[in-house]
Amino acid sequence: MTEHPEHPEQARRPLHYTEQDVLREVSELETKSATAARIFDLRRIIGGLFVVYGVIVTITGITDSQAAIDKAEGVNINLWTGIGMLLLGIFFLAWLKLRPTPPPLPPEGLPEERAGE
Repeated sequence: MTEHPEHPEQARRPLHYTEQDVLREVSELETKSATAARIFDLRRIIGGLFVVYGVIVTITGITDSQAAIDKAEGVNINLWTGIGMLLLGIFFLAWLKLRPTPPPLPPEGLPEERAGE
């Protein structure tokens, strides 16, 4: 029978991880996760979409013909809906600015361990 050579990726991985390696990896992943949470905050996405669509609908409402307004029984519905969407989008973005996502707390065990090194 032929022997199978070791896979190259297995040769690169250490056979035993120290506790320090694991803690370092965990802290790196927590930092990346916190950054991703701030970037992909739903308030930013929802607010941005409402502002963009609000601008589009408001421009449509401003340029509506009299026939389109008469079709809505005299109410310029696109204009009012666009303004409402703009206000809602601005509210979400202001909320994000006034109350940003708090940074994560550092892990409890790390400061003492670093002080002892």
